[in-house]
Amino acid sequence: MKKLLFILLGSFIYLTTFSQAPARAQEPKDILSVEAYDMLNTVPNTYLIDVRTRAEYQFIGHPLMAYHFPYFFLTSKLAKNGESWVYQFNDKNKAFVEEISNRFQKTNNLLIIGRDGTRSNLAAKELIKNGFKNVYNVKDGFEGPPFPCFEDKNKHKFYRQLAIRNKIPAYNHRRFYGWQWWGLPWTYDIDTKYVYPPDQIPKEEKKKK
Repeated sequence: MKKLLFILLGSFIYLTTFSQAPARAQEPKDILSVEAYDMLNTVPNTYLIDVRTRAEYQFIGHPLMAYHFPYFFLTSKLAKNGESWVYQFNDKNKAFVEEISNRFQKTNNLLIIGRDGTRSNLAAKELIKNGFKNVYNVKDGFEGPPFPCFEDKNKHKFYRQLAIRNKIPAYNHRRFYGWQWWGLPWTYDIDTKYVYPPDQIPKEEKKKK
């Protein structure tokens, strides 16, 4: 009887432990930008991938050594976002996974960064779904989410209401979190080594020059 109970207990532990592993594996590991920068400097086979649009990568700037692979493309469509109008970047890059696969190995450490952790999280999940083993979402992003920002929904709502009521100048502005806020190295310069592969200058044109 004791042996049967032992077997049943062992089976239960095995099922509850390993049956949940695939679900956990589908979630990228969240890290802060300063942790991502430390990994780039200390962990072999680690690469930073910027998934923002071309315009963001060039005109807002990007981290040094950040490979550019847009997850969405900016469109010419305007849409209402709260009280303001914004251009949409809802044209998904259908070749994203294929392009990443052509450049990186499934076992590389891939640090995915976007503006504020939203697009990068989507991109990271898709890479994991397609077999990449070590994918990290830089959750504070390059610019960070609008200020003030809290993960606790009640706290988030309360302090944002206070900011609106008191007309805080920094309300809904970025750069209070993220890569730039930490003072990590970034640039406006475009290095063709890191630029989005389809945008690189064809070899034929390089020869002519």
